[in-house]
Amino acid sequence: MTDRQNNNEQITTLLIDEGYLTNEQALHPFALTDLLIEFSGLTNQPILHFWQLEKAMILGMKDLRLPFLESGLSSLKESGYHYLVRNSGGLGVIADSGILNVSLILPNPPNKKLSIEEGYQKMWHWIKTTYPQKEIDAFEIGNSYCPGTFDLSIHQKKFAGISQRRIKNGLAIMVYLSVNGDQLARGKIVRQFYQASLKKQFGEKTTDYPAVDPMVMSTLEALIEKPLTIDEVKKNLIDKWNSSQTSKLKEQCADQLVTTAWFKDKWPTQLDKMHQRNKQLERSH
Repeated sequence: MTDRQNNNEQITTLLIDEGYLTNEQALHPFALTDLLIEFSGLTNQPILHFWQLEKAMILGMKDLRLPFLESGLSSLKESGYHYLVRNSGGLGVIADSGILNVSLILPNPPNKKLSIEEGYQKMWHWIKTTYPQKEIDAFEIGNSYCPGTFDLSIHQKKFAGISQRRIKNGLAIMVYLSVNGDQLARGKIVRQFYQASLKKQFGEKTTDYPAVDPMVMSTLEALIEKPLTIDEVKKNLIDKWNSSQTSKLKEQCADQLVTTAWFKDKWPTQLDKMHQRNKQLERSH
């Protein structure tokens, strides 16, 4: 977390909650995140960004190289899932009404750069201090979907994955939190996607794609043994942020933000980049 202060002046952290977006709006949070990273670097502005999508699989750029991607996309469609590709590497994750996506966006100036490790540690610390009821570990859960070094787990059951994106002098540390809902079903959807996309190569280590085992993941609600809503998790995270910062929180509507001077010219271009990127999926299916 940031402890930055400037001449004893209180820094404002911007809170942007996009809420639950429709499939038509599905590319918006990715386009907005890139602009927020750049904006944070230019203005020294810390930002918290929350968003959700309808039933969708968010593919990573690496997924576009799957040998039978068209079959995988058909599998998602048959299961009632929308799909899109994000503007960063890695592998696919599920988004739905029980998954909360959170970004901590920070200035990352050349004279005070955070290492990749430090970035991950910040998000891990924020989440584990928000939910101290159970020990939250950070290590790779190999057969989960989108496995990574900073998978967050309780009793070796993964409920969150962290990634980072760096643009100029800004940094986004992003996490998807499986808050509630049927995580076993989510895991099965992703397993079926990779089985269809890899066919006989599924599970082979040489493919560098996970042999997804739905049993190795769970929800935060199940793991801390307490019913949780998305709104409660947002409140818990905000309360922890407020209690550990010198900054105050100011909420900003995303729709209004993109009409302000700095964003106005850049937003259509950034959104178009995401649409162009996703045309690769249209060509695959």
